[in-house]
Amino acid sequence: EQTRRKYMENEEPRGPRRTEELKRTEGQTSQEEEIRAEQDKKLAAEKKQEEDRIKKKAADKKAAEEEMKKAEMLEAEIKRQEMMAAQKEKGGSKGSAPALDARKEMSKTKEQVEEEMKISLSIRIKPLQLDAMDSDELRNKANQIWNTIVALETDKYDYEQRHMNQDYEFKELNERQKIQLRNKAVKKGLDPESFTGAHPPKIRMFSKYERRTDTRTYGDRKKLYEGGCEVMRSELLESMWKEKFNEWSKRPKARLPKWFGVRPGKKAGDPETPEGEEDAVAEEEIEEEEEEEEEEEEEEEEEEE
Repeated sequence: EQTRRKYMENEEPRGPRRTEELKRTEGQTSQEEEIRAEQDKKLAAEKKQEEDRIKKKAADKKAAEEEMKKAEMLEAEIKRQEMMAAQKEKGGSKGSAPALDARKEMSKTKEQVEEEMKISLSIRIKPLQLDAMDSDELRNKANQIWNTIVALETDKYDYEQRHMNQDYEFKELNERQKIQLRNKAVKKGLDPESFTGAHPPKIRMFSKYERRTDTRTYGDRKKLYEGGCEVMRSELLESMWKEKFNEWSKRPKARLPKWFGVRPGKKAGDPETPEGEEDAVAEEEIEEEEEEEEEEEEEEEEEEE
């Protein structure tokens, strides 16, 4: 207990000193933070000013380029108007105007085309002074504008019809080209659609063992696959038929038995025929009967028709 009291007595005078030190350090840190914040604000302001200056410089440069470009376009449009007016005075046609550079026109962006259109319209279409016009002048001006609209619509219709006709001609030419390519492919022994596709036809080699192209026609290559089992089968059937026919022709010819002492087909009073002649006569009679039956069948078919 005594040691604790002594320690407390020794610690008591240190308390206010420590609090003063803490307050002093806190004040220093707060001042440093304020200074750092002011420096950050200053740097941010300088950075923003630099960015604004760069942006303003780029915008001024772009505006100067646009103004220069507009001036060039305005000068070109004025020259074009003067040339069109001179051509109109000479009596030239619309189709005789100089052709523009198509590649240069196609490379232009949509914004460039719109800008050029606005400039050309600002030159072509002049503002009307309606306050200084009376009723007759207004009526004449309206008729003039109406006639201009009718002429423009007529030209538009003509150009649309011309475009349709050109599309039809292009399609017809493509179809003719396809027909020619098909005929060319058939002559060379290739597939008819081989030349009309997006890729060229494959090179047909003579065989996988010889590195040379196959120059045979389609008919020659088709003959390679003719025959085979069908020819062997037809030859086998032909040989079997010949064997059976020989066996049938060598069969013993039976004579017809007599009926009441008379052979069938033999008339009374006819002389007796030898055995060999009897068979020949019988065969002739059978052939005659078959021919008569065939003639009767043909006559019946003709009557039915």
